[in-house]
Amino acid sequence: MKILHVLDHSIPLHSGYTFRTRSILKQQHARGWQTVQVTSPKQGNDSATIDEVDGLTFYRTAPPGGIATKLPALNQLALVPPLAKRILDAVKDHQPDVIHAHSPALNGLAALKAAKQCGLPVVYEIRAFWEDAAVDHGTCKEGDLRYKMTRMLENYVIKHAEQVTTICEGLRRDLIQRGVPDTKITVIPNAVNIEQFNVITSKDLALEQELGLQGKQVLGFLGSFYGYEGLDLLVAALPQIKQHIPNVALLLVGGGVQEANLRNQIKQLGLENDVIMPGRVPHADVGKYYSLVDLLVYPRKNMRLTDLVTPLKPLEAMAQGKLVLASDVGGHKELIEHNKTGWLFNADNVDDLARAAVDILSDQAHWPAVIAQGRHFVEQVRNWQNSVANYQSVYPGLKG
Repeated sequence: MKILHVLDHSIPLHSGYTFRTRSILKQQHARGWQTVQVTSPKQGNDSATIDEVDGLTFYRTAPPGGIATKLPALNQLALVPPLAKRILDAVKDHQPDVIHAHSPALNGLAALKAAKQCGLPVVYEIRAFWEDAAVDHGTCKEGDLRYKMTRMLENYVIKHAEQVTTICEGLRRDLIQRGVPDTKITVIPNAVNIEQFNVITSKDLALEQELGLQGKQVLGFLGSFYGYEGLDLLVAALPQIKQHIPNVALLLVGGGVQEANLRNQIKQLGLENDVIMPGRVPHADVGKYYSLVDLLVYPRKNMRLTDLVTPLKPLEAMAQGKLVLASDVGGHKELIEHNKTGWLFNADNVDDLARAAVDILSDQAHWPAVIAQGRHFVEQVRNWQNSVANYQSVYPGLKG
């Protein structure tokens, strides 16, 4: 089986693919499937090239030219023809059996355009509804023209693709509500490469001393500081938590659009000595920071994006034997079984967040069982080998 992947523009040029895509490609190769990758013009290439990254072939697409590239809306559609042409270049060279386009819809449109000429089936993979992410980022409002046009394009791709995959049940249910046949949709859930994560059993003492966290019970979050992550709710809950657990501290590792707002909030609440924000850290050092955290908190706010889409971070935390507390949005409820593999609190409720954190930090006798059950979940259920096996029923004509 030979698969041509059309990859989304969020994938960095230097590495070639995101964590999820890397894991999928690795498992597909382990099954003996061959792949070739085509990347969107949004990669930022100056010209069409063919690159080798980690033994994988990437066809880069040159940026489009012309007046359409300077006009709103049309500048997005202008990406489709050159990407479709690049897909056909790769088809000619590698003769794949199927075109697998990863969202956003522009990639799907290019895949369909190319497939019409070469007669190949298209599988369209949805990782999120981009219009919902744009609402949180402030680039559109729910129901406005841009929101509706983005959804219309996605619905077109979904309708004309032979098969559709999603990363979670929330997205699948939404598509069914739109009238997409259940038999056309397969869930390929987010997972972890369990062999890459060791259970953390001790704290990095040098880093603990450097950050001044000795003798502290540490709440933590490692990731990007987007508005939908709800980190402002976590900061707002900290004074209540401190009333019950005076030696508590909050470690926020990462950065993003909400960083300045969070720093201002921390200052206004007088929490400068209780919240540590080291910024973005090298990937090789991330495990050291995880080691310092007693309870990872994921306070995502309740909105379409978080209700429909599952994150990866809680799975990575469980894989390392860390405790997780998360808001009860739909995306989290697919990953965390309350009081078994982690804990859930009422989304957008600062009081319930504070109560849950105090209860967990005060009941250490319960920690070992939850840690073991969380690790077992990612080992036995949410691993990439299991997840990628679901493609076996997706690719047209695929034989086991």
